[in-house]
Amino acid sequence: MPPSIMPNESHPAPNANRRRAAFFDRDGVLNEDIGFAHRPDQITWMPGAREAVKRLNDAGFLVFVVTNQAGVARGLYSEEHVRTLHRWMQQELHAVGAHVDAFYHCPHHPEHGEPPYRTDCACRKPEPGMLLQAMAEWPVEPKGSFLIGDRDTDLQAAQRAGIEGTLYRGGDLDAVVAGIVAGIMARSTDVG
Repeated sequence: MPPSIMPNESHPAPNANRRRAAFFDRDGVLNEDIGFAHRPDQITWMPGAREAVKRLNDAGFLVFVVTNQAGVARGLYSEEHVRTLHRWMQQELHAVGAHVDAFYHCPHHPEHGEPPYRTDCACRKPEPGMLLQAMAEWPVEPKGSFLIGDRDTDLQAAQRAGIEGTLYRGGDLDAVVAGIVAGIMARSTDVG
């Protein structure tokens, strides 16, 4: 079963120029992980999160959110709650001149809930389904693309999708992203 998507806008033409992409886990990376957040009043942005997204937008990266949302399978909230929260996050990002190109979420869990949500799917991280869907739907250049997550399962998904992964342990997310982007740019000029 494919992951659920909420694009920022219509998908670009398939022959569009390929671009590097940044993939973010949501809870614990963009916002504090309080466990099953699904309303705007539960969201506290991580330090530098919105600025990090803007930095990537300004540098020409595509930006995606890829988030496991097992609270849907557990019956704690609906997929519409997830989409509504992502629309609110997008508005918050717009307020600082930033945007996410598309939000992807996996509502499944292999052991909790009822079908169709209780399933062993290809989109729940550590599986790479959400990343691969974004790469198929957008002109992503895997070389120079990366994921930032706060769990080993995030890094495993990145590896399985063929991109770099960085484990985020808190602090200024914009500073983390600035370091990653500087490294990518340095490597691209070394080979150019």
